[in-house]
Amino acid sequence: MRKCVYPGSFDPISNGHLDIIKRASKLFDEVHVIVGHNLLKKYIYTIDERIDMINECVKDLPNVKVIAYDGLVAQYCKENNINIMVRGMRNYSDYENEFSLFQYNRDIYHEIETVILMPTTRLQVVSSSSIRELLEFGVDISKYVPKCVAEKITNKYKK
Repeated sequence: MRKCVYPGSFDPISNGHLDIIKRASKLFDEVHVIVGHNLLKKYIYTIDERIDMINECVKDLPNVKVIAYDGLVAQYCKENNINIMVRGMRNYSDYENEFSLFQYNRDIYHEIETVILMPTTRLQVVSSSSIRELLEFGVDISKYVPKCVAEKITNKYKK
């Protein structure tokens, strides 16, 4: 069985994230969407809220599991005998970050491979931080996030 992880903070999940998850679910028998905690980020959604939003978006993808994990993703992979990490890459700055992460992950778990999926053209500029900024200024974000969470995101941010 070919398993992979797709890690991220998903605060909030975007159409770009969902695109990668759906495509990975066609390539692998099992996709573990790892919802993590980045010490450098300030979150607007709890980990439970993020997991609920992702689960709502992937309910029709039976081979996708959404999991909270507080450690390093490479450690999760090692503990669960998963040797493929899927990452999305939108631009050159993403490349620099992913290249560093790849090196660290290989040092932690030598068996891990990173598979990069490029977003579809219309989703290349979508990022969670941009979505949060648009929300701050009252801009409609419905074309950047899955429909099943657009209202939930907008209502939470207004509070």
